[in-house]
Amino acid sequence: MTADPADDTRTRILRAALDLFAEHGYQRTSLRQIGERLRLTKAAILYHFPAKEHLLAALVEPLVADLEALLDAAQGQPTEQARWTVLEGWVDTMLAHRRPLGMLFHDIALVGRGDTYHRLMGIAMRANDLIAGPDAGRRERVRAVQAVAACSDPIVFFTDVPDEVLRADMLDGVRRLLAMPPAPPDAAPLVGAAPAVAAPGAGATAHRRQPGRPRALGREQVEAARRMHAAGTHSVNAIATTLGVSRATVYRHLDDSNETV
Repeated sequence: MTADPADDTRTRILRAALDLFAEHGYQRTSLRQIGERLRLTKAAILYHFPAKEHLLAALVEPLVADLEALLDAAQGQPTEQARWTVLEGWVDTMLAHRRPLGMLFHDIALVGRGDTYHRLMGIAMRANDLIAGPDAGRRERVRAVQAVAACSDPIVFFTDVPDEVLRADMLDGVRRLLAMPPAPPDAAPLVGAAPAVAAPGAGATAHRRQPGRPRALGREQVEAARRMHAAGTHSVNAIATTLGVSRATVYRHLDDSNETV
C-alpha cells in the first residue's frame, strides 16, 4: 500500500483538526489527539504544520481569501451596486464557511497570534467603506458597521437554521437596516414588507406591531418560502414554523404569484 500524497495528508489533518476543534475547542485539542485520530505521529503533523497555530490559520484562510476576493470584485463598481455586492456576497461567503466561522467565533483571540487578524481587520474596514459609500458621515458609517454584523453574527448563533432560510432572514434584516429612516423615540416598530416598498393603502399612521407572530415577510423570506414550497421539501406548516409566521401568512404569499415585496 503506497503512502498518501502530501496534499491528501495535509487535507486529512485539516479535516480532523476542524472536527476536534469543533468538539473540544482549540485550546483543549492537542496535536497528539489529531495524530491519534489519523494514525499519524506528532512528527508527521509537524512536518505539514510546524505549530498548532498554523492549523488554525490554514482553516481560516479560505474564508479570508474569499472575503478579499469579494471586496476586490466590488471595488470598482458604482456605490449602490458595490454596497449590495458586498452585503449579499458577505452573507453567501459566511454561509459557505459556517463550520470554520463557528470555530473562529469561539477562539477569535487566537487569530491575533499571526497576520490573519490584521487581514481580517483590513477586510472589515474595506467592507465598511464600500457599504457606507464615499463622503459618508458618522451615521452612515455606523450603519455600515451594523450591516456587516447583520451579515455575519446570526450564522454562529442560529446553527440549526437551514442556509436558505437564514440567508433570507439576514438579507431582509440588512435591507431594513439600511433602507428604513431612523424612527422617533416614541414610535412603535413597523411591520410589513421591506421598507423600500410602501404597503398598499399605507398613510401617515404606522401599523403597530401586535403580539404574536409577524403578519408579513420580507422579499428575501418570500422568495425562500416559494423555493421551499416549489421544491416540495417543506410543507406549509414546516415553512411557517421555520420562518416564524402563521400558515395564513405563508398561504397569502404562495397564492399571490404576482406579489412584489
